[in-house]
Amino acid sequence: MEESLRLLAEKLGVATNFSDAGLVQKDYCVDEKIIRKIISSLGFKCDTNDDINSSIARLDNKRYKTVLEPIYVCCQDKVCFDVVVPSGANISKITVKDSSHHPQDIEYSNIASQTSYDGKYNKITYLVHQNIAAGYYELDVKIADKNYKSRLAVAPKKCYDIDNQNNKLWGFALQLYSVKSKRNWGVGDFTDLINLVDMSSNCGADIIGLNPLNVLCHDFPENASPYQSISRLFLNPIYIDIENVPEYEPTDKQLIEGVLAEVKSSEYIQYNKIYPLKVKILEKCFKRFKEQADSSRKEAYNNFCHEYGAELDKLALFQCLYETQCPTVWGGWRAWPEGLRSPQGKDIPDFIEKHQGRIEFFKFMQFEAYRQFDIVKKRIDEKGLKIGMYRDLAVGVGKDSAEYWGDSSLFIPECGAGAPPDAFFPCGQQWGLGVFSPLELKERAYEPFIKILRANMKNAGALRMDHVMSLMRLFIIPDNYDGGTYLYFNFDDMLNIVVLESYLNRCIIVGESIGNVPDGFIEAIRKRNIHSLSVLWSERSNAGWGGFYAPQDYPSEAFVSVGTHDMPPLKMWWYGYDIELAYSLGMIDDEEAKTGAYHKREADRGLLLSSLDAAGVWPEDKPRQSNYIYGDGYPEGIEEAVSRYMSKSSSTVFLAQFEDFLHVVKQQNLPGTDRDKHPNWRLKLPVNLEDLSSDCAFVRNVSAIKRER
Repeated sequence: MEESLRLLAEKLGVATNFSDAGLVQKDYCVDEKIIRKIISSLGFKCDTNDDINSSIARLDNKRYKTVLEPIYVCCQDKVCFDVVVPSGANISKITVKDSSHHPQDIEYSNIASQTSYDGKYNKITYLVHQNIAAGYYELDVKIADKNYKSRLAVAPKKCYDIDNQNNKLWGFALQLYSVKSKRNWGVGDFTDLINLVDMSSNCGADIIGLNPLNVLCHDFPENASPYQSISRLFLNPIYIDIENVPEYEPTDKQLIEGVLAEVKSSEYIQYNKIYPLKVKILEKCFKRFKEQADSSRKEAYNNFCHEYGAELDKLALFQCLYETQCPTVWGGWRAWPEGLRSPQGKDIPDFIEKHQGRIEFFKFMQFEAYRQFDIVKKRIDEKGLKIGMYRDLAVGVGKDSAEYWGDSSLFIPECGAGAPPDAFFPCGQQWGLGVFSPLELKERAYEPFIKILRANMKNAGALRMDHVMSLMRLFIIPDNYDGGTYLYFNFDDMLNIVVLESYLNRCIIVGESIGNVPDGFIEAIRKRNIHSLSVLWSERSNAGWGGFYAPQDYPSEAFVSVGTHDMPPLKMWWYGYDIELAYSLGMIDDEEAKTGAYHKREADRGLLLSSLDAAGVWPEDKPRQSNYIYGDGYPEGIEEAVSRYMSKSSSTVFLAQFEDFLHVVKQQNLPGTDRDKHPNWRLKLPVNLEDLSSDCAFVRNVSAIKRER
């Protein structure tokens, strides 16, 4: 690779080589074609040496084109900013104002000066001397008779955390859609979540972990992955409890009793029937709302629309456009008529005028979803759960999404996010998610990222950041290319913003870091009080071939669980049903490989039994009977033993999974497959929510946890 191309890639944060996280680590030298494609997608020419040199000069001189950066992101222990002024010009005044526009009495000094860009400009760096409160500030610099403005973001040293006086907390990790109840309409809803809050309070749990709750595709409800939303700024209306909508009338239900009985009794969630069913009744409710709602409810709706403003407008417009286009146009929004391909399209005003009522309906669904979601938070506060909802922020958003359509210049064109090979996914992954441009993010003062953080911290006591390594780097794959490479973000800025938003929103941050973790990354986020995640199946010695770590070996700051929605529940793991499933789908190559996987699982079972023995966690009335190797069946009491084992850890929080308690032998999501191969995101829990508190397995497992927590 030419040195000039390598230098340009380095300046843009495009990795020219990297290592994967496979069981046998492999180093990669990135194909030049991939490097050039990504550089081009970032908006820089690199076809010829002249192009490359011109792009390098453009980057080198970029800072000298403006007086102030769009934003300065700092930690409280070192608040600084720089100003570019023409040679010979003087700065007459610098003012820092808080969020209420009140000037702050701040002392600062010039700590560095640098002359560049043909000697025409000086860059002067200033350091603020005293501590400044965490928050956002307006920076105003006056040069001669002109004022220049920027934003100053000052983060505390650490993320928000609760003062728990060394008590160990616990709660439940679940997928809201999978909750089965006698009253819901075949999919978990916000009233179920309220009842889960009550149940948690009654049994001493302080946290409820949830998959992402974001809005999915209105017209294709079978696209059910919560990690493929159309907007991470809004909620999925499928979680609305229809019978709790103020405009609902009991006669509405009489019209759908037959379909309702079918979807409630099925083993799997029938999204293609449930969602249209709910929409049908919500349309009736919306009509009554327009005609009959009292002034206070209409005022609440108007206030909601005003609060969520342009982003809500774009979501509702996108959903209405998609609904009108998808019957005849294939290929998503990029295939729509040119005048509809962005909110600024020439045909958009006419479309809005013709479809105003339908656009308002989509806003109404969000209004009602948020109303019910806020009731959940009120119940959490009433019951005094120490953390409450533990929400989940997906690493990205689908390319065929409202987010992408509504602001396509924010994303890197013709590229998608994924991951290189690692121990869990030896072939790597292509997620097909849109990727923010690091350069554009900075130009926007990180406002899009801040909005997404705030939207997903709403009503949450904790936030899980999926693939938290994306704060530093994200693996991107150009469309129609076989490979990819890492793109680096401004890690210090991104991390400081997360810390600041955590502090301002009083929300604990947890970072999911399974996969290819850069050296020093875990230490960096741990220093800022971002909690790690640890799961039983991956906390093992010798890269997963050795024994299970003892409870005392788990990190004290970690949130721990037995597994995740991407892993087999305990009983499925024990019998190796996941191995058979992978083999049946061609994910395990041949009989020999399958046999090898079974032999390893047999050894793993023995290692788990030994660990449970050493920890002394078997139920007294259900001690271990044998080695369970040659057809002895499922060890009675093993789920209680595992619950106690994880609860014994000194980790901050233990998240128990209902699937382990209830002997579920099917996997909620099988990564690398779509619904044509595996019913991902569709499995309901086998026990009604109303019956859980009296279910013997549930009661015994809760008792086992409380012995150690």
